[in-house]
Amino acid sequence: MDTPALASHRFAPAQCPRLVVKIGSSLLVAEDGSVRRDWLAGLIAEIAGRHEAGQKIVIVASGAVALGAKLLGFERSSRNSLDYAQAAAAAGQIALSQSWVELLGKRGLTAAQMLLTLGDLEDRRRYLNASATLDRLLQLGAVPVINENDSVATEGIRFGDNDRLAARIGQAGAVGGVILLSDVDGLYTANPNDDPEAEFVDTVATIDERIVRMAGGASTMGTGGMVSKIEAAKIATSAGIPLAIVSGHCDRPLTTFAEGGKGTVFVAEGTVTAREAWLAGRLTAAGTILVDAGAAQALRQGNSLLPAGATGLRGAFDRGDVIDIEDENGAVIARGLSEYDTDSAARIIGKKSGELEDILGYAPRSSLVHRDHMVLL
Repeated sequence: MDTPALASHRFAPAQCPRLVVKIGSSLLVAEDGSVRRDWLAGLIAEIAGRHEAGQKIVIVASGAVALGAKLLGFERSSRNSLDYAQAAAAAGQIALSQSWVELLGKRGLTAAQMLLTLGDLEDRRRYLNASATLDRLLQLGAVPVINENDSVATEGIRFGDNDRLAARIGQAGAVGGVILLSDVDGLYTANPNDDPEAEFVDTVATIDERIVRMAGGASTMGTGGMVSKIEAAKIATSAGIPLAIVSGHCDRPLTTFAEGGKGTVFVAEGTVTAREAWLAGRLTAAGTILVDAGAAQALRQGNSLLPAGATGLRGAFDRGDVIDIEDENGAVIARGLSEYDTDSAARIIGKKSGELEDILGYAPRSSLVHRDHMVLL
């Protein structure tokens, strides 16, 4: 495993030509609803320095709702109402954009805004379009500033936090690393506010149940917290992208981290294809196929999912839809593209290959999910 110093070097310009930096709401917007311009100017100075060193930076930044609420005179309690929050986001986003344009411009950099919804990255065609736009902006030397389009996103069809959005943008932008600047300095074995014996975790090689249990607590202004950061780390590392959680409560947080400052690094080893990364990082699936222990083991060995190993299904899906594959313990172990729609799949689960043609009335496809269209989780 990397030492903490070596792990932080993974995000340096020489090792990481493209970097996503996510900025939490509580860092960007003060409690009174104003932009923390002095802090932001310091961060942009760091970004400019990295840009000169050859590193392309993508910014994922929230705070529009908090800023817009002040501009429109909303009470804090109004933010819990979806229509008020959307109105606040519409007003706040313009103000935030002005700050980015002005402060980046002073450093000779061009800001380019991208507002995305969950569907833009879950739908394969729209994902590829967003990816192409992001790639071209970076090639042109612009600094993309990305946020969820809170003014139109609704509950149930939104990211809900910018941690996971940052990780998905990392996939779409083919970046070498993701840094989450937060109001916490990393992962602890327990909540340090509640447990004085909680130990800091500087490097995570594998995100297992033990790591997941360590997560807890939420930011005072954002909608994330450590749970969403762990989920973001899963998305990033599944695509071979290391992710770091770093405190933003200092004037030059990127430099502080690079020079040995505190931060938790989730290490990613190996590589996957762009299509596999997109599948693994999805936050939604049309349905679920349940499998027995034998099928689960076969999948881990690189085999396709055959009907004989399936024990049940949930949801409604068509052929080509993304579905999850769940083992006997209720864990999602793989994700892929279904070879059948719900009705046909329901008729053949648990059946042997030789029985399928008689059941369906036509020459069947051999698998429910083919290994070439599947990724293990």
